[in-house]
Amino acid sequence: MPSIVKKNILKLKESATLAINERSKELIKEGKKVYRFGFGQSPFQIPEKIVETLKKNAHRKEYLPIQGLPKLRKKISEYLLKKTGVNYSEENILITPGSKEAMLLIHIAFKGEILTPAPSWVSYEPQANIGLNKVHWIETLQQNNWFPTATDLEKKIKKIGKKKNLILILNSPNNPSGAICKNLKELAKVAKKYKLIILSDEIYTDLSFSNSYNSISKFYPEATFISGGLSKWCGAGGWRLGFLAVPQFLKDIMNSLKSLASESYSTVNTPTQFAAVEAYEGDYENYKLKVRSILHAVGSYVYNNLKSNKILINPPQGAFYLMPEFKNKKFKTSSKLCEVILNETGVAMLPGSDFGFKPDKMLTRLSYTDFDGTQFFENVKDYKTISDEMVRKYAPNVVEGTTKLSNWAKNL
Repeated sequence: MPSIVKKNILKLKESATLAINERSKELIKEGKKVYRFGFGQSPFQIPEKIVETLKKNAHRKEYLPIQGLPKLRKKISEYLLKKTGVNYSEENILITPGSKEAMLLIHIAFKGEILTPAPSWVSYEPQANIGLNKVHWIETLQQNNWFPTATDLEKKIKKIGKKKNLILILNSPNNPSGAICKNLKELAKVAKKYKLIILSDEIYTDLSFSNSYNSISKFYPEATFISGGLSKWCGAGGWRLGFLAVPQFLKDIMNSLKSLASESYSTVNTPTQFAAVEAYEGDYENYKLKVRSILHAVGSYVYNNLKSNKILINPPQGAFYLMPEFKNKKFKTSSKLCEVILNETGVAMLPGSDFGFKPDKMLTRLSYTDFDGTQFFENVKDYKTISDEMVRKYAPNVVEGTTKLSNWAKNL
């Protein structure tokens, strides 16, 4: 019997980040000790006032507008204006079930090709494939903080041909590297020169350890889409509340996005949208400062205890990721490397090949969130002084997993 599934869908596989989470759970059920460094999820509780707002609105059952609750769109517009200095009007904001869905809608609607740096989040390429948009990878280097230079970008554009519609996806702080893009202005100049569209994935931007919110929209507002949401800074991944901000110059695409939304998820669930108003309206800067400080302290501990002549690694800059590179001649692929590490140490990580690197590059993504965020958060009285002793006390799994990984690497 011939396949009834389209070829581009047959090529899809389960998201690597979700798969490693399921695999870790299976091993734990079997009684094995697993250090869950593979799945990137905030360990912190959602701020109580936001949770209370959700509870107060749990009785609401009406369908909200396809584009989203007007008050929520207004608050996100104000938030972006404050953070970026760019006015994305509430008419140009679309509320989506997670920022992942926001980006998928763009891929489905867009007719053109996609530029994305290696490394990039595991879902960018599969989503482009769903939208039948060809992906062009831009190779990056550790010394350039794992982001393309302006020269890299221009060379790639010239190689593709200037007549095509192109979207450049940027994610800073980056998943999987945890690095922050420090050349946004230069990249924006090239994008403007060649009339690129930018999809700026800013889901981690509130988790920048420099405590500043940097967006390429500041330098190229006319053609920069911004996606964001509550999953990372707020710890509300399972609530599935995201948004897409559409630049004024490209506002005509909103009708197509709304049509796609109406024929797929209809509208984001009502109680969560009301709770999200509180998230964007309330003052949660102290919460964010403490969260960032804890993550920075834990990330720095992992970095300081892993870096060696066997493991190359950059310091943590944001989000909750590091990207160790293992110097070895034993393994042919990063997938095999991660498989052996999991079997021999219990440390679960993702291979660099899942993020666009060539399989023979021994890079992995390490998420340092395997700790009780509620307990750690409650015991931090001064977020400016989080010691290694506190990390050892409140993030014991991270500490133990780091030790096992470091000891394992010494035998490479």
